[in-house]
Amino acid sequence: MTETAIAQQTPAEQYAYFHERRELAVVQPQGSLALTNTQAIDSEQTIWGVPGRWAPLPAGESGLKVIAQAADGIRVDGVLVDGEAVVRGKDDPNPSAIVFSDTVTGFVIRLDGGSYALRVWDAKSEAIENFGGIDAFDYDPDWVVTADWSENPAGTTMGFEHLKDDGQTREEVVPGRITFTRDGVDYDLAAFKSGRALQLVFADATSGDSTYSVGRFLFVAPNADGTITLDFNRAILPPCAFSYAFNCPLPPKQNRFGVPIEAGEKNVLAKDGSLLHS
Repeated sequence: MTETAIAQQTPAEQYAYFHERRELAVVQPQGSLALTNTQAIDSEQTIWGVPGRWAPLPAGESGLKVIAQAADGIRVDGVLVDGEAVVRGKDDPNPSAIVFSDTVTGFVIRLDGGSYALRVWDAKSEAIENFGGIDAFDYDPDWVVTADWSENPAGTTMGFEHLKDDGQTREEVVPGRITFTRDGVDYDLAAFKSGRALQLVFADATSGDSTYSVGRFLFVAPNADGTITLDFNRAILPPCAFSYAFNCPLPPKQNRFGVPIEAGEKNVLAKDGSLLHS
């Protein structure tokens, strides 16, 4: 669909198209439902689900080393590994692509602290095979909120806890403040930088009830007039709702709403209508 055609749709029709694209995205070969393993490598070791042995590189180098025989069938950047090969991480300007089979691929990510991990994706994963859809609220124009945007001093950071980090926090750049008043309650939200957008990680009174317990994400960008539009109909489930191999940021205290936000995505469903993940 062209941008012109999308612009001619009603907001509810645009929302339906957005939802359709979301359901297509998560079942792609490296979509959220395809991730089967994320394994940190701090010594030479095997990795569940894939062949070869994997080892860290010298400090300061991006990626991992793989040791494999030709019979293992591992290809790094299109070349069959027969011996050793360097697999460059996603933080490298030219990251490596790994192919294990017709359906299984991988790449290397840099973890907080400087170590590296291998991510394994399976285009025929059990989760993809059992996926029934993303449950979502009906479009509600009342949850399109215009907030004020004010920039923070350069370099302002805030600690965000992640699901698997045992209470430890990671400092993320928070470019500005998002403030608004709704039903007599003042909100002052923190969103960290995610590429060219801002990522708002939030929870509300539906979390753990009618929506995924960990919370939801909303990606936004400031408007030229100093406002910022929070369309909670575009609230999406975090990757960890689709695969336990993700480690998602948790909503900070000021991003926890005491009211139900009945807009956006709810849960990931199996084909029989049950929750795909709890």
